[in-house]
Amino acid sequence: MKAKSLKPMRLEDILFSQGFGTRRVCAGLIQQAYVKVNGETVTDSGEFFEPEGLHFDVQGTDWPFQEHAYVLLNKPAGTECSQKPSTWPSIYSLLPAPLRQRPQKAAVQGVQAVGRLDQDTTGLLLLTDDGQFIHKMSSPKHHVPKVYEVTTKHPITAEMVDKLLAGVVLDDDPKPVKAAACEAVGELHLKLTLTEGKYHQVKRMLAAVGNRVEGLHRSQIGGLTIPADLAPGQWRWLTDVDLALLKP
Repeated sequence: MKAKSLKPMRLEDILFSQGFGTRRVCAGLIQQAYVKVNGETVTDSGEFFEPEGLHFDVQGTDWPFQEHAYVLLNKPAGTECSQKPSTWPSIYSLLPAPLRQRPQKAAVQGVQAVGRLDQDTTGLLLLTDDGQFIHKMSSPKHHVPKVYEVTTKHPITAEMVDKLLAGVVLDDDPKPVKAAACEAVGELHLKLTLTEGKYHQVKRMLAAVGNRVEGLHRSQIGGLTIPADLAPGQWRWLTDVDLALLKP
């Protein structure tokens, strides 16, 4: 997302805001001629630039200035949505250092996952350093639909679909949890849409109707789907068009 109505900033501060290290490190990168702005090498860390729409290059890495970072990751299986994974590699290891180091007021630096996917769940995962965006996308009050492609152990029956649409009771919540949409697209393949996120929700909902999840892939959030050319483990910036598709 483009920065709007920002005042000119020193190049050192621009690099710092984008996660390229401490201000001292950023100043050193500039003074050692490792930074280009609009194709021109800049060695004065105090030189001012308009941040909106600015592209700069640090040691060969092209980087667009982003007031807030909004990215899409095609999460592969065998990764944890945690900064401190217990068993599997962290999804954050798939991201470049600047995204992991972006300064934040909170103790945790860098972009954060908008909700979590289990280590064996694949698909669309959003990450950002915008706390308001995380709240808006995660809150059940906003009813942002999330579509899951579910592979089941047992054949899917019409009765199971009806129960998922009517609502099932999970063991820790007496209030029934309903699917916003549910469709059997194959004998062992279910397309399930949810507007809230609870711990292991899809797996527990399928267990509640007498089935078991063998494979789980999130294919869509709001109107946003994973680009066909984005392989598992790859990420890209969200465009303004993408962000508009996420609005409920």
